[in-house]
Amino acid sequence: MTKWLTVVKEVLPGLVVCVILGMLAKYAATFLPAVGAAMFAIGFGILLGNTLLDRPVFERGSKFSESRLLEYSIVLTGATLNLGDVLSVGAGGLGFILIQMGLTIAAAYLIGRALGFGKKFSLLMCAGNAVCGSSAIASVAPVVKADGKDKGLSITIVNVTGTFLMVLLPILSGFVYQHEVLHTSALIGGTLQSIGQVIASAKFVSDPVVEMATVFKIIRIIFLVLVALLFSRMNTEEEGPLFARGRQEGHAKVKAGVPWFIIGFFVLCVINSLHLIPGILSEGAHFVSSQFEIIALAAIGMRVKFKVLLSEGPKAMLYGALTGCCQVLFALGLIFLLLR
Repeated sequence: MTKWLTVVKEVLPGLVVCVILGMLAKYAATFLPAVGAAMFAIGFGILLGNTLLDRPVFERGSKFSESRLLEYSIVLTGATLNLGDVLSVGAGGLGFILIQMGLTIAAAYLIGRALGFGKKFSLLMCAGNAVCGSSAIASVAPVVKADGKDKGLSITIVNVTGTFLMVLLPILSGFVYQHEVLHTSALIGGTLQSIGQVIASAKFVSDPVVEMATVFKIIRIIFLVLVALLFSRMNTEEEGPLFARGRQEGHAKVKAGVPWFIIGFFVLCVINSLHLIPGILSEGAHFVSSQFEIIALAAIGMRVKFKVLLSEGPKAMLYGALTGCCQVLFALGLIFLLLR
């Protein structure tokens, strides 16, 4: 009980702040609906998270709001969709995701090596950009035997890259696709690094894009297991080719699995497809999910630290920028070829 109370005390300050920022964002959006609550939430978070609220006491709660509330939101989204919605990406959508992930992994690795980064760090960047940001990096790090420094730096670069793309992709989709749901969802859900960034970016467009982009992203996350298995077969020592085990004995033990919230999403999706969830509960799930999203977006903004961006150096940031540009170009080309 004492341990539980300690955790609550540590989480509560940051959580309360994120809730307040979310409420302020929704209130501000009533005056400027064209901007939207999502943009206000992230904007308030970035502004205050780098000034008045840049304090260690809010760190634990903002992290909880960014990760856990988004996970709960994703699970609840399952109660508003059916399997037809999930399968609506079709064979073209599945092919788009697989090829996009493969090209992203290849590009991120080659860019990293060209810039002089080691194999392990480059592979962490591959996983973070191709699959699901920091979650993928955390899952793959023990597989490639990466150290804490490489893990921390890759998470920072991937998150910074995703934060910029999170704002730019809705603008780009407006010019290229006029915010058409399928193409916009594929661009956002097939490109952005973390699930939070996908939801935040899609929220700038519309709720249907949020739902479809989340589906694209969830399919990417499911393939994390395959990426981890692939990386476990690679030679992560600097000597020798990538696909030779070299001096390493045996294969790294793969512990990556499908995250619990993805399983929860599909369970509720199946139940809803069987019409076992009453309409009022489905509407309630949608409402709660939307509230969690706005609070989480405020937390995402709070956790974007300008001092961290400046400390990582130009070469590391160039790595992120080049990888992000490649992802966007790959997505635009594949959408044209596969999702017409």
